[in-house]
Amino acid sequence: MWHNKKINKMSEKLWNRFKFDRDFKLFLIVGLFTGIAGGINTTVFNNFLSDVYHLSASARGIVEFPRELPGALIIVVIGIFSFLGDIRMAAMGMVFAAIGMIGLGMFSPTFATMLIWMMTLSLGTHIFMPLAPTIGMNLSQRDSYGVRLGRFNAYNLAATIIGYAIVWFGFKYLGLTYKTAFLIAAVSYLIAAFFLGLMNPRKPKVKRIRFVFRKEYTLYYCLCIVNGARKQIFLTFAPWVLIVVYHLGPPVFAALGVIISVVSIVTRTIVGNAIDIKGEKFVLSLEAILLIVLCMGYSFAADIAPAGTAVVIIAICYIIDNSLSAVEMARSTYVKKIAVCPEDVVPTLSAGTSCDHVIAMTVPFLGGILWTTMGYKYVFLSAAVIACLNLFMSRKIKIN
Repeated sequence: MWHNKKINKMSEKLWNRFKFDRDFKLFLIVGLFTGIAGGINTTVFNNFLSDVYHLSASARGIVEFPRELPGALIIVVIGIFSFLGDIRMAAMGMVFAAIGMIGLGMFSPTFATMLIWMMTLSLGTHIFMPLAPTIGMNLSQRDSYGVRLGRFNAYNLAATIIGYAIVWFGFKYLGLTYKTAFLIAAVSYLIAAFFLGLMNPRKPKVKRIRFVFRKEYTLYYCLCIVNGARKQIFLTFAPWVLIVVYHLGPPVFAALGVIISVVSIVTRTIVGNAIDIKGEKFVLSLEAILLIVLCMGYSFAADIAPAGTAVVIIAICYIIDNSLSAVEMARSTYVKKIAVCPEDVVPTLSAGTSCDHVIAMTVPFLGGILWTTMGYKYVFLSAAVIACLNLFMSRKIKIN
């Protein structure tokens, strides 16, 4: 009888391992299609706003408020739909993202309607944002969180190259329009939702609405707030410098995107391994130091070099900056390791996303005013100060 129990236990363990590996492979496919859609979106959206709606720098900053509002509210959204479980919520997010893309491509005759579809897209991508690392870590062992997330992110980034290639080749040679590009991205999001639907939907242990704010997670919330402020300055104004000041178009951004993806495939694997070997404190501190250097590059390139060289320096800063997005994994694994209980992870990550985006809604508005009154140099000098604060907080990290 004891022998039979041992065999049954081993069989159950092997079956669970098989399900985990199967689901992780499906999750990698999800990463591929979200990568294609994300590559298209990030490449053309800023040019879409500039070419179709002719926004000024201050107006571009204001647009970030409604775009980031769903991210600020994501803790409420995920709390309400927590009964679905992480995988089903992620699939729901992909459907919202697809609807938003379709709306941007086909039903945006006015600036006001564009904002509605932009917010729908934003809601979908922000639902997926805290759930992706959670799903990846749930399909991993503690000592392989970084490696597994690094692998998912590497697949995701490899696929963005396809998205960038579609934009570069399509706009340069095929007369691709913004409408068609957005529809291709919408289909990619729907395919990602389909593969999420094929995964085993783990039922949440807690089926009531959960909002988690514990003092044990205070440092994580602070890191999210600081990171949100710095990140949003880069996301909003780094491409805007290249578009408005140096007049770069979608094909150039697609080419930059390909470079970013190739570099990021390597950096995400390195960051994933570094998290498991060196720890989150080391990774986040190193990121902060690099960001300070990048801010200096954005700020002073035009002062120390002629225009042709300055745009190359800023483009290099743009590539390195975007390649550092891999470090977001470290904040997620930090929460997983310090969580009081496993059920805290999703609501805590969603709370962090909300903290991040509350700041992200206001910073671009202030940055737009700063750009208009003093010049873009001071926008990035402000980001340097924030990066210093990020370094100080990262040195406070302790994991038992």
